[in-house]
Amino acid sequence: MNISSHWSQRLPLKLTFTATCLGWVLVATCLATWWSDWLPPWQVALAVVALLAVPVALQVRRLMRPMDSLFRALAGTVASYRDGDYAFGLSWRGGGELGELVAAHNRLGAALREQRLALVQRELLLDTMVQNTPVGMLLVDAVGRVVLGNLAARKLLGGGRRLEGQSFEALLEDTPEPMQDAFARGGDGMFTIGDADDEDIYHLARRRFRLNGRPHELVLLRQLTAELRRQEVQTWKKVIRVISHELNNSLAPIASLAHSGAELLRRGHTDRLDVVLGTIEERARHLERFIRDYARFAKLPAPRLQNVAWGDFIEKLRSQVDFRVHPIDPGSMGRFDPGQLEQALLNLLRNAHESGSRPEDVSLVLRRLPQAWRVDVLDRGSGMNEAVLANALLPFYSTKRNGTGLGLALAREIAEAHGGRIAVLNRDGGGLCVSLVLAD
Repeated sequence: MNISSHWSQRLPLKLTFTATCLGWVLVATCLATWWSDWLPPWQVALAVVALLAVPVALQVRRLMRPMDSLFRALAGTVASYRDGDYAFGLSWRGGGELGELVAAHNRLGAALREQRLALVQRELLLDTMVQNTPVGMLLVDAVGRVVLGNLAARKLLGGGRRLEGQSFEALLEDTPEPMQDAFARGGDGMFTIGDADDEDIYHLARRRFRLNGRPHELVLLRQLTAELRRQEVQTWKKVIRVISHELNNSLAPIASLAHSGAELLRRGHTDRLDVVLGTIEERARHLERFIRDYARFAKLPAPRLQNVAWGDFIEKLRSQVDFRVHPIDPGSMGRFDPGQLEQALLNLLRNAHESGSRPEDVSLVLRRLPQAWRVDVLDRGSGMNEAVLANALLPFYSTKRNGTGLGLALAREIAEAHGGRIAVLNRDGGGLCVSLVLAD
């Protein structure tokens, strides 16, 4: 926007207005001196004001006209900046303070344009990353409406359709039951969709924050199936190395002791055979226990289903490990293999006690679902971080120094053998919730 300037605006404002005022004062003084010989003082003053008022007003208007145009232009460009339009600039052919003001204004506009361009480029990059990430991302506002859903979330929850503006609860109604259960429990966790031959494992993460002063929730759904398959292969390789190492540690001394026993027998030193044979027996029994524990997981038999009273079953558990139990219907009956379920729940309850939770915070909750039972083992321990939670259900994965890594994996096998599933979630306020769902 070009704005012409009067010659006087090329000078500093102070000098311009000072010179103008002095000039008109000089003219008024000359006129008053000339008329003072013929007129009284009051008439001289009145005549001077009447004669000079119009010329002074015209000159002031002439001096102010370029500045008025400049101020209107400045106000217009500021309004454009406020509306997000930074394409305007000013051109002032004058100098002085107004020239400096226009130059500063133009520098501000250039800086805003550069920042806006950089912001647009970052927004485009961020949107490209969000839309093309394999992690399903949903932003839900305080009233449960979807504000943003990327492509992966559309495939998971909307059949490829846009999700913005839809009710999040209505979207969940059309999802598989395991996903609904994971959201109903709250917090982070893992769940499985599909059967044993064709299953997909997902990790759910939920984060709450305030956006523009209003509460929002960010929901992340990450498919872990391929990653867990790769980790399972690595885990089995580790298991083979562990078993090979344990076998060598036991068989090598057994072979050496057997040779020593044969030499003692050949030489007739039978008094030392008891020690040799006892050591061989101890190493053989250790090896037997080691193989039996791992074989129990690998050869889990089909469950022998029978009708069991939940009250009696839970009391039997309480006689072996301490925990609180929420009230249940005394006549509640389940159909499951009591031996296998007892083994699974004992492992989970002992894990809860070893999590750092206070004993009185370890509890068991039994709930009736449509055509299923759900058993929740709860604690207030340290919970699991993202890495541990992602690997918790893998066989032989353990964070304990002497752990076998079979507790949760065995519980998963038992739940799936009963037509159910398992989910591991961090609880709000700290602690862990391990849920077993058993089909009727």
